[in-house]
Amino acid sequence: MTRRSGDGARPTEAAPGPPRERADAARNRARVLAAAEELFATRGAAAVTMEDIARAAGVGRGTLYRRYPDRAAIAVALLDEHERALQERLLRGEPPLGPGAPPAARLAAFYTAMLELLKNHHHLVLGTETGHSRFATGAYGFWRAHVRALVVEAGIAGPDALADTLLAPLAPEVYAYQRERGIPLPETTAALTRLAHAVLDPGTR
Repeated sequence: MTRRSGDGARPTEAAPGPPRERADAARNRARVLAAAEELFATRGAAAVTMEDIARAAGVGRGTLYRRYPDRAAIAVALLDEHERALQERLLRGEPPLGPGAPPAARLAAFYTAMLELLKNHHHLVLGTETGHSRFATGAYGFWRAHVRALVVEAGIAGPDALADTLLAPLAPEVYAYQRERGIPLPETTAALTRLAHAVLDPGTR
């Protein structure tokens, strides 16, 4: 495809897009991620080696290391896939998680969805998004932008500070601590739902 400048100059070639993944490479990637997810979930990431993953996926060590330099890179790739699926639901899914519901209802639905993600993939989140590293991920930037937009839509001042405050209860360390203390997940979900409505629902402010 070519692009023509406005002054009649010769067309120039459009910048090429990213190279397409070969079919066999895509299959190997899917096998590696599926094998790693099962191993991480059953054994815990700390007990799984790269050799374990290569063996379970049925790929050579060279194939594995060419794409993923270490176990942490595989955990990040796995978590990224799950987080992208949630991001898609936030952007284009049905309300109240997707567009079309009041800000408080959307925040409550977001809390519920994030707690579900933590429940299903806490072994990945605890390995990649704890401490200061949490704030450096693209996912945190997306969650922050989403919550900030809800705060703005609700007409509340100070959206930058409030967005981070509303995300603080979703830190993986908090999730793990509450589970260790025996607090049932439905109780956490109910507490965050109350928080969402107390902060963003005009009728309760």
